[in-house]
Amino acid sequence: MKCRLLGLFAVASLSVSLSGCGYFDSRAAHKAQVTMIGMTSYDLQACAGLPASTKQINDTTQIFIYSGTQPAPSYGGSTLIPVGDISTLVNVLGGGGGTGCTAVVRLDNDRVSDVHYTGNDDEMIGTDGVCSIITRGCARQPEGTMQRSAGGILGVSAFHPPRTPQQSTSATYSKQSGNAVLNTEKNSTAPAIVPRAQ
Repeated sequence: MKCRLLGLFAVASLSVSLSGCGYFDSRAAHKAQVTMIGMTSYDLQACAGLPASTKQINDTTQIFIYSGTQPAPSYGGSTLIPVGDISTLVNVLGGGGGTGCTAVVRLDNDRVSDVHYTGNDDEMIGTDGVCSIITRGCARQPEGTMQRSAGGILGVSAFHPPRTPQQSTSATYSKQSGNAVLNTEKNSTAPAIVPRAQ
């Protein structure tokens, strides 16, 4: 009985400690990269708000940019246990302590086809945790055109984003890019991008 209680206490302690370090925020941000695929632009704006900027790429493809920030955590000074100094050191060495995120959402035929995050957006544990502040409205009250699950038994990882879904050629290639290819010859003196051979 004591072992069971100790095990339960250990799991509960781990959950509480991870929640303060960004683990669950990172999972929420990565889950949104899966569940938001297929949403209409109307549903996206209803739960995430109006984008900070938009770009019409072609007749069928748009880019919506969302930005979010959160204040850097501050810890009161203490002479007995220097919590602030230790936390700052862990954030600097561990890559956490992010304060801002930019979400780049690609819409193909007025539906979300891709979600990418950029910026100083990592928290102490996990990646892209700060980005959950952008997608939180969609996670808390899912819209009808969202996918219901992030798939799999464990869902998504807090430590790496999910695989990017396949995109339509109209969403990824222009007429200009379709007429050129990457020069893969190692010792070539030609430019990195060359015309496609006919």
